[in-house]
Amino acid sequence: MLLGIAGFLTGLLVGATGVGGGSLLTPLLLLLFGIAPTTAVGTDLWLAAITKLAAARVHQSARLIDWQVVRRLWAGSLPASALTSLLMRADLVLIRVDFLKAAIAAAVLLTAVGLLLQKPLHRLGDRFRSTQAPRFEAAQPSLTVAAGVFLGFTVTLTSIGAGALGVVILTYLYPLRLTASRLIATDIAHAIPLAIFAGLGHLLIGHVDFDLLGWLLIGSLPGALIGAALSAKLPQNLLRTLLAVVLTAVGVKLWRG
Repeated sequence: MLLGIAGFLTGLLVGATGVGGGSLLTPLLLLLFGIAPTTAVGTDLWLAAITKLAAARVHQSARLIDWQVVRRLWAGSLPASALTSLLMRADLVLIRVDFLKAAIAAAVLLTAVGLLLQKPLHRLGDRFRSTQAPRFEAAQPSLTVAAGVFLGFTVTLTSIGAGALGVVILTYLYPLRLTASRLIATDIAHAIPLAIFAGLGHLLIGHVDFDLLGWLLIGSLPGALIGAALSAKLPQNLLRTLLAVVLTAVGVKLWRG
């Protein structure tokens, strides 16, 4: 029952803001349910893939996804995810409990900081886009691919970043092109294959708990559909600020052990 509620709240956040999947659920699985870090990461990646697929269908029907931006992100994130999965299979340090907990805590705190800096970064990107348009536009494709590489590594290792950090990065790189609704839809569309790639790596290592995944999906799928339908009507700035506060507290708790 509690897992279903956790899944619903996660799906609601993912659908409404594009944020809150791994950054919120993975720490909850560790702190409240006592799930092993490797299992929490691997299971959450599959939950994110399936949940965001449901939300993406709603956003695609409204034609909000910028597929060119998505393809640029995939060019960096998918190869980086595959490489990280190979490294995890070959290097046991990357899947040690203490290392993973520290990595997850760091990713959660980075996500919180990113959410708080989203508006200043948007203003900075807007200024560069307006005053140095030719240089900014020329750099956009390569910077987007580089952002994809960073997200691919972070998401595969911790299950965190595809939503929150992806949105923050896109806010800076595409300040005029992506409105709030298009930003969320584009970020969700990018995250689906990335979560599947990363999830396959964890599945091969044996990090996915299908019983846990089933209970979480019971709540997350309806939550994602409701959140996606409401995304254009909700106060995004307020939601992100509240989420940043919660993630800061969670990240500090994880870091302290």
